[in-house]
Amino acid sequence: MQYDFDKIIDRRGSNCLKWDFASTFFGTNDLLPMWVADMDFESPPSVLNAIRRRAEHGVFGYTARPQSYYQAIINWVEKRHNWQIKREWLSYAPGVVPAIHLCIMAFSHPGDKVIVQTPAYYPFFSAVRNTGRQLETNPLKNVEGHYEMDFDDLEKKIDSRTKILILCNPHNPVGRVWTRDELARIGEICLKHDIKIISDEIHSDLVFKEYEHTPMASLSEDLALQTITCISPSKTFNLAGLSTAVVIAPNKRMLQEYNNALSSVGLGLGNVFGIVALEAAYSHGEEWLEQLLTYIKGNYEYMKEFLKQHLPQIKITELQGTYLAWLDFRDFGMTTKELRDFLYNKAKVGFEDGSVFGKEGEGFMRVNLACPRSTIEEAMRRLIEAHRKLNI
Repeated sequence: MQYDFDKIIDRRGSNCLKWDFASTFFGTNDLLPMWVADMDFESPPSVLNAIRRRAEHGVFGYTARPQSYYQAIINWVEKRHNWQIKREWLSYAPGVVPAIHLCIMAFSHPGDKVIVQTPAYYPFFSAVRNTGRQLETNPLKNVEGHYEMDFDDLEKKIDSRTKILILCNPHNPVGRVWTRDELARIGEICLKHDIKIISDEIHSDLVFKEYEHTPMASLSEDLALQTITCISPSKTFNLAGLSTAVVIAPNKRMLQEYNNALSSVGLGLGNVFGIVALEAAYSHGEEWLEQLLTYIKGNYEYMKEFLKQHLPQIKITELQGTYLAWLDFRDFGMTTKELRDFLYNKAKVGFEDGSVFGKEGEGFMRVNLACPRSTIEEAMRRLIEAHRKLNI
């Protein structure tokens, strides 16, 4: 079946954060929003049909997760990522961000240090601070537009109070898919210092064919016992509103500590539609995903070529995974305030300010490519028209 990702779906009026509440973040709804990391595409038909069937039942009481739910996760992870996981390793979360909060609560104490590799998905920062832990950053190295881990800096930042490293793989916002060698090196450092790894792998299915996602915990038994992995169909199949994520912990003690934290805040039951959507997505959504990846790669290539020809001052970072472009506007010579004004009030494009991902993101913007090609084209048209009026 051929899926139509060019289809325009009007999301206004659906209480959509990206479209209906843009003014909360940009001061206006009069722009083209390309910020929140969800898609402007319908979810796969298999998911929509499963939700309709469940809705037609008409009773939405307390719901447990059946064996078929867990088997769908196990089969998906093995097929897509060559990692054989077990039912007894699995737990639930209402989302990856809540899971990270719970992991920090479970595996550290107030005042302990948690390392984040910046620029980083900014909810990592609040997860550390909200739980009373100390944030320690390990900035990535930007080598001519290619991001690398700084292992020497990481070793220097570690002390006796360092208990956790939050790994983002693939990395949001810079779009790197970390190699086995890179993961093995960071794993070696964490094992050496007995640092737990919270591996956010929510974008693991959104990797282009030239690259391969490697789950951190799949590298060795030692790393499996040191790592708790967070995944979800929410990014892959556009299900964020159904609040369903998966936690994978081969270490029985870590899993029990996580489950204790989950129970302590009363979050164990989950969303009835999230349960059926996950199972349908992981069981029947692969063909849709393959076409989606081809389409998003086309959006990236279109934007890359457009900027190269018309706005070479804007550099686009190589995108290996995720559907989030990382644009470097530093050659514009603008302050963060000036750049925001240019994009939001003059170009009327709602890109996400890179500075919210840490100081290393200043001068950058994150742009959501999971939209019809016509949205990308319109954003580029607005950008070049606004630039022509700048006289720079």
